[in-house]
Amino acid sequence: MSADTPDPDRPSSGALPPYAESLGDGRTSPPYPDRASAIGPVPPASLTWYEVPLVAEVPRTRLRPQLGWAAAGAFGVLILGVPLGLLWATLAPDTPVLQTESGAVYGESQPEQPIAADGWFSLLGFGFGVLVAVGLWFLLRRYRGPIGLAAAVLGSLGAALVAWQVGQQVGLATFEHLLATAAEGQTFGQPARLRAGGVGWWGPLPVPYGNVLLPAFGAAVGYTLLAGWSRWPSLRPEPAPDWSTGPGVSWASAETPAPSAAPEPPGPGAAEPPRG
Repeated sequence: MSADTPDPDRPSSGALPPYAESLGDGRTSPPYPDRASAIGPVPPASLTWYEVPLVAEVPRTRLRPQLGWAAAGAFGVLILGVPLGLLWATLAPDTPVLQTESGAVYGESQPEQPIAADGWFSLLGFGFGVLVAVGLWFLLRRYRGPIGLAAAVLGSLGAALVAWQVGQQVGLATFEHLLATAAEGQTFGQPARLRAGGVGWWGPLPVPYGNVLLPAFGAAVGYTLLAGWSRWPSLRPEPAPDWSTGPGVSWASAETPAPSAAPEPPGPGAAEPPRG
């Protein structure tokens, strides 16, 4: 076969297609359409290999629904700070205070109740953060990843601040009234206060510190461990296959097979099998 054998994709005439270039060895580059005169899409049946786009358009992930669900989850966790603060105020013991002529003083020389209040807040806060991580892991399973982690951490931090303020308000009005009206020598209890944590100021910005950060730390640790132990690379569970419509394991395969039919008796002219 000679080198001048026409290519079935090329026109039989010697003229080159529009906008085609000669390569110098009997071959020509494929023609490309005139962009200025192109009107409308090319029918799919007429597409050739040089007209198919090489890079497919990647669908963009919708970020707005993810941020909306993450904000809703963080706000729900923030609301849970109210019962967390009430629980802390209930479990933390009151510190005994004695009213004297010069003012109120601790009823004991070295009271342990303030340390117990900080300890209860730390334990409850860390456990609360872990539970938040587990809850958001399953509730926001479609948005697992950095957005879910941020919702758990920020929501737990906000819940810790709410629990701190709510817990300190329980019994505070009664305590302040007793400070002003109690007689000398009267003993009463001071409600729980947080001494190992709070919010400081770094210029105009509030900076939380101490054990108010433990709920956020527990949420970060719990969510990271769940992500590390997940068997799905994308952290999102795959849809369960429908075995009723497609190939796969059938429930019929687990049933007990039907017994085979008994063999028919030999005819009158059949030879008798040998006896052992």
